[in-house]
Amino acid sequence: MTSTGRRQPSASPNLVLVAAGLGLDALASWTMAQQSYHWLPVQASTAAPYVDNLFALETGIGTFILLGCSAVIAWTLLFNRAPKYDLDDGDPIEGNLTLEIIWTIIPLLVVLAIAWHTIGINHTLATLGGKQRLATAAPVATAALPIATGSPPSAADSAELGPIQVIARQWSWEFIYPNGVRSSELHLPVDRQIHFRLISMDVLHGFYIPAFRLKQDLIPGSVIDYRLTPSRQGRYRLRDSMFSGGYFATNQTDVVVESGADFAAWLAAAERAPLRPSFNEANDLWQQRLAKRNRGWATVPPAPPPEVNVSLDPKNTHEA
Repeated sequence: MTSTGRRQPSASPNLVLVAAGLGLDALASWTMAQQSYHWLPVQASTAAPYVDNLFALETGIGTFILLGCSAVIAWTLLFNRAPKYDLDDGDPIEGNLTLEIIWTIIPLLVVLAIAWHTIGINHTLATLGGKQRLATAAPVATAALPIATGSPPSAADSAELGPIQVIARQWSWEFIYPNGVRSSELHLPVDRQIHFRLISMDVLHGFYIPAFRLKQDLIPGSVIDYRLTPSRQGRYRLRDSMFSGGYFATNQTDVVVESGADFAAWLAAAERAPLRPSFNEANDLWQQRLAKRNRGWATVPPAPPPEVNVSLDPKNTHEA
């Protein structure tokens, strides 16, 4: 109360308006972060939830900043515009040092918090599987790749499976299992850690499975060990994420995640199947090009389709 008996307002209307705006901004940002989970493919590996949570966090923070800045700009345009035909410069108001320090410190803290959280997630992903580059002095040859022998795994076997050799070429994928089975589509047992050995036979390729949240470059002349654990049964898509030449868009195949029993049965049946050339869309397109007298942009001819026990069926559909 003042000496005149009038009650003073407890807060400035402008502060109340700013607080309400920040609350609405925070609510919209949280909603957008939750919606971001629906923008991504299904989660099919143990690493996927961690990657998605980080994406949702960054989406929420980005939404908060975008809406906040847009609201300030809109408010200025609507309520703080210069009168019509007023061509004078704005008042030479001196800067507010306190305000400048605040809007410098807050973004710095936000970026550091995101970086710290990202480092923690990277550490978690490394404990789930991780990768290791094994340098070699010369280009890797298929004949030099060691292939372990053994019986197909049982459904109850929870030990690490592998190494499964992943061989990328222009433009095909080939997978060699520990018992020597060769396939152009990747079959994996669910809830079991998989050890991949990634090899490129020519140029840089990208081993990219969106449902696994996995993207790993295959470097010519090197062998890269990679581990992950599929967590959801289904049929997913593996794509070459690096531009590797004229037909790189055809360098795709299916990843089939199935139960341990189904995987063991598939592996046993594949072992009895004879080797035959795999389906290869790039080779088909190349033959069509040759039939037209090799016209168009210059490109290298694709490598011969790999000889496999199980070939990719292009008629199969996939989830992601």
